[in-house]
Amino acid sequence: MTITERRMTLEEFLRLAEEEPPLEYWDGKVTRKVSPQGKHGRLETKFAERVNRFAEPPRLAMAITELRATFGGGSPVPDVAIYRWDRIPLDPDGAIADVFVEAPDIAVEILSPDQSLKEQIAKCRWFVDHGAQIALLFHPRERSVRLFRPDAELRVLRGADRIDLDAVLPGFELTVNDLFAMLYPG
Repeated sequence: MTITERRMTLEEFLRLAEEEPPLEYWDGKVTRKVSPQGKHGRLETKFAERVNRFAEPPRLAMAITELRATFGGGSPVPDVAIYRWDRIPLDPDGAIADVFVEAPDIAVEILSPDQSLKEQIAKCRWFVDHGAQIALLFHPRERSVRLFRPDAELRVLRGADRIDLDAVLPGFELTVNDLFAMLYPG
């Protein structure tokens, strides 16, 4: 949902005070992230955990939820941002930096009930147009995943379709059915 029609520069946006839920700036617009509801929050957490269990031990990549990344003239907060290990910014002490100024390798958005599918598709396209290798849009009601890549057609995945993240996470195995099975306790 756009909260302002007034054009604002990225520099003006970055001077605004942080809010909860966070504001985002992309495609010249300021929007407010939707607070995660049950399915959204569960998918965000469990997907990030699954990626980290696979990718952190071999120092392949790291998934971080709700991370502000300022790049490509925007400052979005993807639901899950995945960075290759060698692209994770570090502070002088070697800890993960607070400020990320490059596109994630994989950006994930999860459609909430009151969000516009059209706007979330545009946002995922924005991610790949500005440096992400992959953007994913999880659609819990449809039990589908939209897969975006630079210079490739949008793919809609369902059921037993594998969510192919090999460009960033070679060997990571997850089907759409497996993803949405995370919504069930137990």
